[in-house]
Amino acid sequence: MANVKCSIPKGTRDFLPIEMARRNYIFDTIRSVFRLFAFEPIETPALENLTTLMGKYGEEGDKLLFKVLNSGNFMEGVDFEQDYHKVAPHICDRGLRYDLTVPFARFVVQHRDQIALPFRRYQLQPVWRADRPQKGRYREFYQCDADIVGSDSLLNETELVQMVDTVFARLGAQVTIKINNRKVLAGIADLIGAPDKLTDITVAIDKLDKIGLDNVRAELQERGLDANQIVALDPVFALQGSATDKLAQLETLFVNTPVGKAGVDELKTLFAMIDRAGVENTVELDLTLARGLNYYTGAIFEVKSNQVSMGSICGGGRYDNLTGIFGMPGVSGVGISFGADRIYDVLTELDAFPPDLDTPATVMFINFGQAEQQACVEAAVLLRKQGIATLIYPDAAKMKKQMDFANRKQIPYVAFIGETELADGTVTLKNMADGSQQTLTPDQLSDLLK
Repeated sequence: MANVKCSIPKGTRDFLPIEMARRNYIFDTIRSVFRLFAFEPIETPALENLTTLMGKYGEEGDKLLFKVLNSGNFMEGVDFEQDYHKVAPHICDRGLRYDLTVPFARFVVQHRDQIALPFRRYQLQPVWRADRPQKGRYREFYQCDADIVGSDSLLNETELVQMVDTVFARLGAQVTIKINNRKVLAGIADLIGAPDKLTDITVAIDKLDKIGLDNVRAELQERGLDANQIVALDPVFALQGSATDKLAQLETLFVNTPVGKAGVDELKTLFAMIDRAGVENTVELDLTLARGLNYYTGAIFEVKSNQVSMGSICGGGRYDNLTGIFGMPGVSGVGISFGADRIYDVLTELDAFPPDLDTPATVMFINFGQAEQQACVEAAVLLRKQGIATLIYPDAAKMKKQMDFANRKQIPYVAFIGETELADGTVTLKNMADGSQQTLTPDQLSDLLK
């Protein structure tokens, strides 16, 4: 049999033990904050029906869906002379989930009799996108989502901002939380006489940071806006000052634009509540923030690192009728999603992970042979009952090999039970940092390591 080259698909990764320890540190931190704010856990399957996924993420999102071929004789009767869009439904009717929000909307409708509204859920699971792999962008990655459905209150948006602030404070990273409102964007589209071009406008201006103003104007022209409409956007791009200043200027612009005025009112209320909440990270109004997902209807959020050049590491927003697509209209929701993989890259660049994550055990017992090994097992039972991570080297190998292993694993203590200790019922403990040793009873050992 020919040798097979070991490889994995582009945009995916293997994770070594230290990488998993650091990822779990992120997951555990986010999960602890979700629980602090009384969110409940759920899970949904990796595969969803394409009828659930398609048409929910905009034109670009639909292109990035991974579609899964049907099993069995799925090609029988398929005419491949037709174009892809006609053939595709015959050969694939399922896809890997693109995010956790649309499956959550499906979940709410399907389990409406088993949950109480308002329902606060959190979910930590992988998602897949057929994107071009690059730094900070993967085809398989984890999202950590928290959503509230069944409530229109802006208190929910405030608490999501507080959660973002708490998570990054615990992780030791400084961020800027950018906020806008989809109603404000709709008001801008109305203001320039292009209400039917809202999606085109939002998709284009969402790229402002990446491609610059001139290229945004060029894309708007390509998307069908005329020169007067594009020029009419300039006052929006030119707004300066604090959130309060920008909202005051928008209020003047939206005197005859009800939807825009509604968005301004929501933002004024939200920023006032955030101010009272004592959020420590920077919170700013960014009127170019659009987030290209079609289902957002109110507040939209994006979080960026202040210390590392990286795309958004967290985002979300209000979606007023996503469940209506699945037959349950009138249920408002709002959510936030933490991009664990990008957060990992930020913390790696900042060297912000706790140093003890590199250590699989607090203490390792040296193995001298069968009789001594049994005494090590008994001592390890006592330590593990006290929550002390304990390792027994599995083989009676040469001392140098065992000590080298402890050093490589950065285990801070090594314990010896040799002939003398076996006779005395004691353990000799060596501190690997300074080389000091002391002989202890098993109870004394447990107390010291705790």
